[in-house]
Amino acid sequence: MKLLRFGAPGLEKPGIVDSQGKVRDLSAIVSDIAGDVLSDQGLQKLRDMDLSGLPEVAADARLGPCVGQVGKFICIGLNYSDHAAETGADVPPEPVIFNKWTSAICGPNDNVEIPRGAKKTDWEVELGVIIGKGGRYIDEADAMSHVAGFCVVNDVSEREFQLERSGTWDKGKGCDTFGPLGPWLVTRDEIVDPHQLGMWLEVDGQRYQDGNTSTMVYQVPFLISYLSRFMSLQPGDVISTGTPPGVGMGQRPPVYLRDGQQMRLGIEGLGEQQQRVVQA
Repeated sequence: MKLLRFGAPGLEKPGIVDSQGKVRDLSAIVSDIAGDVLSDQGLQKLRDMDLSGLPEVAADARLGPCVGQVGKFICIGLNYSDHAAETGADVPPEPVIFNKWTSAICGPNDNVEIPRGAKKTDWEVELGVIIGKGGRYIDEADAMSHVAGFCVVNDVSEREFQLERSGTWDKGKGCDTFGPLGPWLVTRDEIVDPHQLGMWLEVDGQRYQDGNTSTMVYQVPFLISYLSRFMSLQPGDVISTGTPPGVGMGQRPPVYLRDGQQMRLGIEGLGEQQQRVVQA
């Protein structure tokens, strides 16, 4: 299934894509794409429904972030061997963990703001994993049963804030609008192998990233198990799993986002995003 949220920011309603590609309003069935709806039982209830009687959503409706009530937005750094190489970094001996604040979350086609004082705002197409079943000390062999589905994430990053202003990476990762999610939450049964997905990103029509999740160093089951050693994972938590090469920081010379530019990005089977860059 392809689940989504639509409507004005903060007032999003739950939706689903039917077999003809039309978006149907789920708000009479569930209150949000969140919580128990993301469990295997909750998803099966939606899977068993006859969608034909549900109201159609206007084709031009705004898409919100594809999952609601996100408790944690956890990110993995330097998790693609070819991206680590382009930045001159070694592949880390354990996953690098940082956070995006939930206030960074926005819709897949919303504007992305360059923060005030920013000099090096960058892009990163990433595979997002959405937790459906919570847990702690999760066994790697059982980890995929905790996944509700997958989505596209643009891990927008301000490199000066992240790398040159001391402290942790978080201050350059969690600015408002730095976490577009969607367009859809694609349930795990639709993705045969999350480690064999093409992914790409363009700025003003120029393709900078053209990679594949096959070069991910620490794969999804390991990441879920690893993270659950340090925190409980809960339904609706989002894990952004790293980016392939081609980020602006890795260009020679580096290239960063400017006011008025257009980003377009996608992952095989998970849809596309498109964002206009604006100055805050």
